Amino acid sequence: QVQLVEFGGGLVQAGDSLRLSCAVSGRTFSRYVMGWFRQAPGEERVFVASITGSTGRIDYTASVKGRFTISRDNAKNTVDLQMNSLRPEDTAVYYCAAAESDYHPYTYWGKGTLVTVSS
Repeated sequence: QVQLVEFGGGLVQAGDSLRLSCAVSGRTFSRYVMGWFRQAPGEERVFVASITGSTGRIDYTASVKGRFTISRDNAKNTVDLQMNSLRPEDTAVYYCAAAESDYHPYTYWGKGTLVTVSS
């Protein structure tokens, strides 16, 4: 059973930075595609960023490009999301997720961590 736990949410001001971390259990972490998603109040959960296990290919949604950086440490079974120049519209619950490959859906999810950005 794969378990994901997010850390690092909190209340910050616009323009501040915040780093989220996700700890993942499981011996095959290095093969997983890891993603970050977010769900703002009253909205659907949406994709933020992802990083593959094999090639390290990285993708971002357009609204966070140049501000957010996703990274992973396969030795520690962690994936991080560095968020800079935060905006009020980044306020959301952020979820870490894992997929077994590029051809699989995100099957494993954390419970989320709340990020609130005040103006």
